[in-house]
Amino acid sequence: METMQAAVVTSFDEPPHLLAIETPTKSGPDQELVDVLAVGLHPRVRTGAAGRHYTNTGRLPMIPGVDGVGRLDDGSRVYFVADDDLPGPMAEKAVIDRRRTVPIPEDADAELIAAAMNPAMSSWVALRRRVPIGPGQSVLILGATGNAGTMAVQVAKLLGAGRVVGAGRDATRLQALSRVAVDETVQLTDDLDVTAAALGEAAAEVDIVIDYLWGGPAERAMMALLTARADRSRALDWIQIGAMAGPTMELPSVVLRSANLRIQGNGQGAVSAEAYLGELPALIEAIGVGRLRIATRAVPLRDVEAAWGAPDVPGERTVVVP
Repeated sequence: METMQAAVVTSFDEPPHLLAIETPTKSGPDQELVDVLAVGLHPRVRTGAAGRHYTNTGRLPMIPGVDGVGRLDDGSRVYFVADDDLPGPMAEKAVIDRRRTVPIPEDADAELIAAAMNPAMSSWVALRRRVPIGPGQSVLILGATGNAGTMAVQVAKLLGAGRVVGAGRDATRLQALSRVAVDETVQLTDDLDVTAAALGEAAAEVDIVIDYLWGGPAERAMMALLTARADRSRALDWIQIGAMAGPTMELPSVVLRSANLRIQGNGQGAVSAEAYLGELPALIEAIGVGRLRIATRAVPLRDVEAAWGAPDVPGERTVVVP
């Protein structure tokens, strides 16, 4: 029996443990066994391994990971999206579905692609498939100081936004956003009145909101924008992606009756698999040529348990490598 090293979740209350397990084998015509080169340790990966993601089945043991970069038998490299019905890719080898792969150039940075695709994809799909952005439209990124939010600033500009406002709590990260082409920033503080006034002044007339926070901050931001909006009948598209500030919020019915507010989400299940996969090549190209940037930190698979418990460094995405 051939074995390999893998990060294995045996309890939702513990980080994955490095274990020697049987090497998986392909069982279908569209499957391939790949050598794993890099797997992103995304927040989505952490919530899945903790049993908290809405797609979680509760089955254990499990190997975490939602995407990665691997090498095929012929030596070529691919970016792949993990299949929920197969073991995850945070291992030396993984079985992947060939239909969920995109070739990547041999000179492309595998760690960068593994780090950037997941945080970039949320806003990329939101602005191309959920609410296709028009040339020159303006966007508010709520939660812009997180990795996905910072990437969303870059994505919005790349896709043609005329003005991008970034809102978040970390003042240092907000200041750094000027380096990725944000036009204006708003700090979210505990002074609710001051924050509401700042949001109203900076972002009342945006066309699209990309929301990584939800909870109380989104509730207050929504009211601040609509209260200050000059023409409430002009459409405001609110795309809910993350819930870093809480899974629920209060939404008074008058908000929906008194404004042209359209709320929808973007996540696993919000668009078809075909549409999602169809966006991958263009995004990989944008990352590969440096039009979208993110800092990476490579961690060997053998150190995955320690890396799991380490706090995320702002502006940096951890990537697990062999």
